[in-house]
Amino acid sequence: MATVTKENIGKLHEKISVKLEKGDYLPSFEKALKENSKKANIPGFRKGMVPAGLIKKMYGPSLFTDEVLRSVDRELVSYLQNDKVEIFAQPLPLETDLNQLDVNNPADYIFHFEIGMKPEFDLPDLASLATTRYVVDVTDEMINSEITRLQNRYGNMADQPEVASEDNVLNVLFTEVDENASELEGGVTKDNSLLVKYFSESFRPNLMGKKVNDYVIVKLQDAFDDKELETIMGDLGLDTSSIDARAKSFKIQITKIGLVEKKELNEEFFTQLYPSGEVKTEADFRNKVKEEIGAYWNSQAKNQIHDQVFHLLTDKTQIEFPEGFLKKWMGSQGEEPKSAEEIEKEFPTFLNQLKWTLITDKIVNENNVQVSPDEVKNFAKQQLFGYMGGMGGQPADDQPWVNDYIDKMMKDRKYVEDAYNRLQTQKIFEWTETKVNPADQHISADDFTKMVEEHQHHHHA
Repeated sequence: MATVTKENIGKLHEKISVKLEKGDYLPSFEKALKENSKKANIPGFRKGMVPAGLIKKMYGPSLFTDEVLRSVDRELVSYLQNDKVEIFAQPLPLETDLNQLDVNNPADYIFHFEIGMKPEFDLPDLASLATTRYVVDVTDEMINSEITRLQNRYGNMADQPEVASEDNVLNVLFTEVDENASELEGGVTKDNSLLVKYFSESFRPNLMGKKVNDYVIVKLQDAFDDKELETIMGDLGLDTSSIDARAKSFKIQITKIGLVEKKELNEEFFTQLYPSGEVKTEADFRNKVKEEIGAYWNSQAKNQIHDQVFHLLTDKTQIEFPEGFLKKWMGSQGEEPKSAEEIEKEFPTFLNQLKWTLITDKIVNENNVQVSPDEVKNFAKQQLFGYMGGMGGQPADDQPWVNDYIDKMMKDRKYVEDAYNRLQTQKIFEWTETKVNPADQHISADDFTKMVEEHQHHHHA
């Protein structure tokens, strides 16, 4: 009868020894020989009539090894399940000489494995940890800016005789030229549409007074500041990191000049934006815009609390790891084994990810955080509606093709796993929201944005 023993060889690092007796694997080996004898198709012998001795000679060594290893695996898995041993990844076999397996001399064998044990740990009390809810105050300037944006977005475009304002919209044709301002054979040619204010402030005077079909010839880096330059180069299919590409010369010909006529602030415009009819006056409109701006910044503040909670949980949760085992496991993964230097370099990031996985697993298991198939379906539907809405329309909920699309997405294993993980993460943070006691801190929108950008830069640096 097989026996399994465990021996500590390091922090949360155990050695498992599986001892097999002949009776643990011989019956299944002999059964495998008989089955192969029935199936074997060897010239000179009728099917099913091949002598057992010949089968043993031909297939015995490989069948013997397979049955011994299968028996070892069965005993190991049974031991881990019955003793409820929580381990990382899978057991790693310690070096075993498989040449000791002799089909002609069955014997008792011992196989050794090493395992990394999952640690016991406690989560910190989130309520006792300092968190901050940043409250962005909605100013009249923010409201006015958003109203102007909406007036322009829904306004009508009117043709203009010449460029007269930074608010003019220009349809232009970019044509790459050489140092003599001649069209470059095989060069880039691309239509685009952009506001005059999109050009660099120092270049804009060159456009004033220009009419349709007029053009300018300029190096890209002289016409646009860095942020806009990167966007334009991307539109033109150029390498945004190339210094030479930034210095390319283009003929920029105006094909149309327009100016957006702002929508008037009247009930017709309000109804267009809010068909339910609750907005009738300019005061109602301003209140509605203020409410929407506030809701946006509240959602950003919530995301920032989630970020704080992530760092608090990872920084304040004390977890020990079987580092020796995990490094060895990392080295065994992939087609090409990792070097010791590669493992040491990647290990801190790997350990942080593993720590977060343990923390979230604990929250999920102890608080019954569930994601149902219906929630995944609804997630897919909302993604579709969001995409269609962004294109200017939203399909009806009961259209057959919508359900066909959702059914198709639910058969995409990767999509379902990604959606499930996103929903589960969302629910985990919703759970943490019920545990924290953030202190309100008022902040301007600019300062909040700057704070978030600096934080992101710090983590990506």
